Amino acid sequence: MAATKKMLPTSPAACHCAIHDADGERKAVAVDPEIKRANLTRLRRVEGQVRGLHKMIEEDRYCADILTQISSVQEALRSVSRQLMRNHLKHCASHAIQSGEAEAEAMYDELVDMIYKSSR
Repeated sequence: MAATKKMLPTSPAACHCAIHDADGERKAVAVDPEIKRANLTRLRRVEGQVRGLHKMIEEDRYCADILTQISSVQEALRSVSRQLMRNHLKHCASHAIQSGEAEAEAMYDELVDMIYKSSR
């Protein structure tokens, strides 16, 4: 039987779109089920593509074909990333920016960091 984690409210400076569980891990609040379903579908497809890449390499397939497949995997992951970024901007960031200076500043820092990491 799995242990149930107690959810704790976020701190005043934290995003209101997330709560912290007993381990201090952030959990999303009010996740759109359709977006979640679409992202999980995309990620299952990526898993299959990665397994295909593994097989292609094991079978000594032509490098250009492998590289094409790698590009497909990368684009699929970028698609999930774009969807998550859009949702974060639409809900979490908008709310934090409207909430006040401290929350807005923290969100600006988080967004800049996310954009920087995703552009590498």
